[in-house]
Amino acid sequence: MRRLAGVLRIVAAAVLLLGVSPNAPLHAAGASPQAESASEQSLAIIVNQSNPVDNVSFQELRTIFLGERSHWPNGRRITLVMLEAGQPERKVMLRIIYRMTESDFSRHFLQGLFTGEVFVSPKTLASPVGVRKFVFNVPGAIGYVRASDVDSTVKVIRVDGRLPEDKDYALRMTGHSVK
Repeated sequence: MRRLAGVLRIVAAAVLLLGVSPNAPLHAAGASPQAESASEQSLAIIVNQSNPVDNVSFQELRTIFLGERSHWPNGRRITLVMLEAGQPERKVMLRIIYRMTESDFSRHFLQGLFTGEVFVSPKTLASPVGVRKFVFNVPGAIGYVRASDVDSTVKVIRVDGRLPEDKDYALRMTGHSVK
């Protein structure tokens, strides 16, 4: 039992360290948000092309990203992937999906791993290209990128029946929390 507790402490510490990077950029470089179209200002939820899921409710999406669901309907293990702390896309996810600050997010996963309430801990990557490649290579992966960063290697899933280019899509880079 003590050995298991020790292993869990190591895993939790690793999650905490990987989830918060002191070297993460504070803002994205490139075009200003005003220059982008509405779909480019939206976050796309992406999964591997082989994933049979095409649509999730907002609440299902929240449950998945909170790590409270471990498997897809086809039985494949869910693997969460996120951008590093400080990136604008991550801030949007924390605000809209998680409804947490960065420190609340870290605490949620640290505590959840110890209590067994969280089944899946997110992998953290530095760039949208990294997220996209990870999702392409891992059949059970789910992540997010700007809609403008999506290519044919991944599948965008609908949230409440809507895609990033739809008017009432919930995951926008601008404005205030929708849900």
